[in-house]
Amino acid sequence: MQPASKSATDFPSGDFPLLLESCSFPRDSARIAALAAEVRSYNSLLRLAEKHGVVAHLAAALAAVSETVIPIPLSDALRERLRLQSLFTLAMSAELFRILELLRGAGLECVVVKGPVLSLRAYGNPAARRYADLDLLVRHADIPHAMGILVAAGYESRVPVQAIRAGKIPGEYFFRRPETNIIFELHSERTFRYFPLPLPIERYFKHQAVLLIDGHTVPSLSLEDEIVLLCVHGAKHFWERLIWVSDVAAMVHNHPELDWKLIRKSAAEVGGARMLRVALLLCDRLLRVRVPSKMQADDGNDPACSRLVAQIESWLPYAGDATPPVAQRALFRFLIGGSAFAGARYLVRLSFSTTEEDWSREQVAGPVSQLAEVLRRPFRLARKYRRPES
Repeated sequence: MQPASKSATDFPSGDFPLLLESCSFPRDSARIAALAAEVRSYNSLLRLAEKHGVVAHLAAALAAVSETVIPIPLSDALRERLRLQSLFTLAMSAELFRILELLRGAGLECVVVKGPVLSLRAYGNPAARRYADLDLLVRHADIPHAMGILVAAGYESRVPVQAIRAGKIPGEYFFRRPETNIIFELHSERTFRYFPLPLPIERYFKHQAVLLIDGHTVPSLSLEDEIVLLCVHGAKHFWERLIWVSDVAAMVHNHPELDWKLIRKSAAEVGGARMLRVALLLCDRLLRVRVPSKMQADDGNDPACSRLVAQIESWLPYAGDATPPVAQRALFRFLIGGSAFAGARYLVRLSFSTTEEDWSREQVAGPVSQLAEVLRRPFRLARKYRRPES
């Protein structure tokens, strides 16, 4: 597959292998030094690392090799980026603690997904991984209450009140605080539309874990459920960013206590068994994190996984600049869903489940306009992902 942007043409042969090595377990310092010496443009390297979300990984990898290999401007640029990342994540964490206290005070149960929880679990530090927003999972019945708390706390909702009253379900309930640009996203069992089957939210809450971050207790999914969520999230985005593969690899590598029987059960419960297998195979092939022995038979008995991984490997180096065309996207969705029946059901669901982009402009939509949005959605997707003429 050819990249959609000419600026990406050198990445697979130059910068991308260095990023792969920076995310691998264990890192090969000699190979990192050799790859770093071959980099032709450090600005391009930094841009690609940022697009893949692995600037911190690159900085840690280069810090372990001889300083004579790394030009001072590159070291300074990485140091400045890490400083800004740390400042932003500290501000995000402080705001997360404030909102969690408000939700607790209102008696509203939630769990934090990804963000500082993932960073701590995967990399041992809540500020080690870049994230752009804070994600909270709440019961759908609690969405209006949670929205009221966030608005009272100074956040603006992107989802119009009229749309909520009309029963529309967005991809996420998006809130931004203008003076800080900190973003919260509320999710519920009805917004996670990229899960092939309904989210078992009551079980998620029942088996939640509590993490200690900077002296504050933070509710989170269990390790096993978090792994499954990461696999579904990566599949949702076609695994176009290296950070999503790295997250799963780091979780598997750094948590040998993971209960794979529970993970397999959790994945099957949401229709994500093949998504899990593909994620583990990506970690094995790209980042040297072996497929756990308890999962090897599953991967071996599902040849479609290798086909999907080969597709992902063709576009992954370009960090979103080689987005698959609409037909290939549809085939990917069909295959990643599992069996022929499950895959077809998953593809139909994603093709006709409307999001904010499909909503009509009317403040309150009636049944006719809602049907029109459903029927219009496949055509909008076709236009959006149609490969432009070269």
